[in-house]
Amino acid sequence: MKILTCSAHLQQLEGILRKSLPIALPVFGAVLNINRGNPGQFEVLVDKWPEFGAVLARPSGEVATNDGYWNTQAGFYQDLGAYRALLETPGCLRWDAAFTIIGLQDGLATVSQDLAGKKGVELDIVEYYSYWHPDPSTMPAPGVRVGSLSPSHVDLLNDTWPYGGNARSRRFLAEILRRFPQVCLQDGSGQPVAWVLTDHFGTGTHSYTLPEHRRHGHMQVALTVAAQRAHARGFPTFGHTALGNRPMQQLQEMLGNRRLWTPLQP
Repeated sequence: MKILTCSAHLQQLEGILRKSLPIALPVFGAVLNINRGNPGQFEVLVDKWPEFGAVLARPSGEVATNDGYWNTQAGFYQDLGAYRALLETPGCLRWDAAFTIIGLQDGLATVSQDLAGKKGVELDIVEYYSYWHPDPSTMPAPGVRVGSLSPSHVDLLNDTWPYGGNARSRRFLAEILRRFPQVCLQDGSGQPVAWVLTDHFGTGTHSYTLPEHRRHGHMQVALTVAAQRAHARGFPTFGHTALGNRPMQQLQEMLGNRRLWTPLQP
């Protein structure tokens, strides 16, 4: 196992992962953030370098053992056996802590479940769709004014997030709001109407329109602005949608996004 700290190696990894899109999207997004100031304080592990077979992007430093929100990691492999060996390496993954592993390859779930079972660790599988737009520059300009969220909106974000409503989720949302780009549409008084946040992996996350403002096309505008801004920064455009959220799935497809199947393992 090797932690990549050399900027030249990280730039090289970015180029390699770019050639493996869209399947490498979560790890690729994390590496992009690392190479652009590392706002999420992440690090990248490989089984070996430069001929790596597996990559894991994870928070650097200490993370609270009960914080599965912040302790979110992303995996990508070119060799499934190398991914298994990486997770089995002491110091790679704290099996006694709450964590989430995301990725776009079926083997990630298979290996993670197998290793967890051997260690007596309970793993839940949450399935959802991921969507990716290969060229956001082709999306039409929305032609609206866009504001931004502030720390004062954290409670609103926490209350409206399906995975929120607790102190850890509030802390997580406050941190990604502070560290990563976001888009917010506002009403005439400057209050939030709809928004899209992004996280450590460059993923569009917690996209939401307040119920009283729905059916006016606000989310279409917010997603378009977020995609075009990400594209301008050199980031991919992708996000996750719950299996039962058909309206959002239809919107993603209308905007030209490609559906990718994704397992998530918390």
